[in-house]
Amino acid sequence: MNNVVARFADGRIVKGVSMNVDITKPACHVRTSDGKMEEVRLADLKALFFVKSLDGDSAHNEAMAAEATDPRARGSILVELRFTDSERLVAFANRFPPLGAYFFLVPVDPKSNNIRILVNRAQVVSIDRLTQAA
Repeated sequence: MNNVVARFADGRIVKGVSMNVDITKPACHVRTSDGKMEEVRLADLKALFFVKSLDGDSAHNEAMAAEATDPRARGSILVELRFTDSERLVAFANRFPPLGAYFFLVPVDPKSNNIRILVNRAQVVSIDRLTQAA
């Protein structure tokens, strides 16, 4: 089971757990804390955040630079992403540019509540390769 936060392109948010996220399928299912099963169409998402905690920490400011000693940077490409809603995200990618309509990123902030992020390319304005230096 994965804790997930589904952020839709229209601003809606659904939080819960999911076991069936597959980028080759059009939808996944999220069971909310009240036990309701929600179908989440990937095309309707801005991004799906795989998180440590569904509560999160609203006081935490995400780091926007990679630490030079971060072992997760090994074999990864540092990217900056801008979404259609102007949100900016700095993360590690497996390839540049990412292929496909949906792709995964790992946030550069090791203290982030986000473990990995499934991005809907249709909600991305730009994606740029950055240097690995912090």
